[in-house]
This record gives sequence, C-alpha cells and structure tokens, in this order.
Amino acid sequence: MTRENARIAADAVIIAAGVAAAYVVLTRPPLRRVAARVVRLWLGAALPAYLIETTSRAWVESGRAA
Repeated sequence: MTRENARIAADAVIIAAGVAAAYVVLTRPPLRRVAARVVRLWLGAALPAYLIETTSRAWVESGRAA
C-alpha cells in the first residue's frame, strides 16, 4: 500500500467514525443537550478569546501606538 492510499483509507475511516458519532449524538436527546452545551461554551469562551487575540496581534503588527 502506498503512502497516499494509506492516507485515503485513514481519512475514510475517520469520516465514517465522525458520521456515526454525529448520528448517535443527533438521535439521542441527552447527548444532543450535552453537545449544545459544549457548543455554547465554545462560542462563549474560546471564540471571543480568539477574536481578542487576533485583534491585538493585528494592532501590534500595524505599528500603531497604544
């Protein structure tokens, strides 16, 4: 098996596992609620932190004084 074929096979397995996990989460209400909480937590914490960091980096790279 070539390196490229191995990569394609691994990608197919990962995609199949992701689809199966998504199906299980979407068809089970308790898991759906947990997934919704995780998404809300990510949107409420990680996303603003990323935006603040990106804005700060852009400000520094622009060469403007604070």
